[in-house]
Amino acid sequence: MSLRSPVRQAPLVMQVAEQFRTLIRSGSWPVGRKIPGEHQLAEELGVSRGTVREALRALSVTGLLEPRIGDGTYVRATDEITGVLVRDEVAAALTPVLDVRAGLEAAAARLAARQATPDAIRALDAALAARAAAHEARDRAGYVAADAEFHRGVVVASGNPLLLRLYDAVAGAIQQSIEDTAVFPEDPSVRDAHAAIARAIRDGDADGAVAASYGLIDGVKGTM
Repeated sequence: MSLRSPVRQAPLVMQVAEQFRTLIRSGSWPVGRKIPGEHQLAEELGVSRGTVREALRALSVTGLLEPRIGDGTYVRATDEITGVLVRDEVAAALTPVLDVRAGLEAAAARLAARQATPDAIRALDAALAARAAAHEARDRAGYVAADAEFHRGVVVASGNPLLLRLYDAVAGAIQQSIEDTAVFPEDPSVRDAHAAIARAIRDGDADGAVAASYGLIDGVKGTM
């Protein structure tokens, strides 16, 4: 007798939870935003409040949602990896975050040096120019945003979608590390390290890109 795959309908709670997950990932329910209440969601979906409650509880366990007593439920993260990190105190510790950044960004820089497209290289140059302009204008918010754009641009230039997904999963912690270590005026070694990363990628120097990436994080640590 041969086996046949069973035909079954996914449990209602799982179907509802998946719809909520899709709303979160698409940005329809953005991070930090309060979502509609159980009663409204139940009416819109045509299901019981108990079903909605269980679906919300399932996403709260994964860290995507955060229930606040007496207030409501808020979106905390867009994926489960980030959800775990944002509720973990380790993600708030600066040195571990910098060490993770070093590993991810060095791996990305190596790949980028081997296969970055002209468009990706232009994007890095544009981010560096925006970073320098913001520093000159003492625009801290613009400086942090441009710096974050440069580092993500290196990962984009790597051409590895999984590496980009991992990087985006810890983007919140990375952004915070940039904000926490931004100093005006910046240390010249930090500025030069950014330029060295872009230059190595442009020149196809994989080893140089790796060295510059690690050197940048070491320089940032030195200014702490």
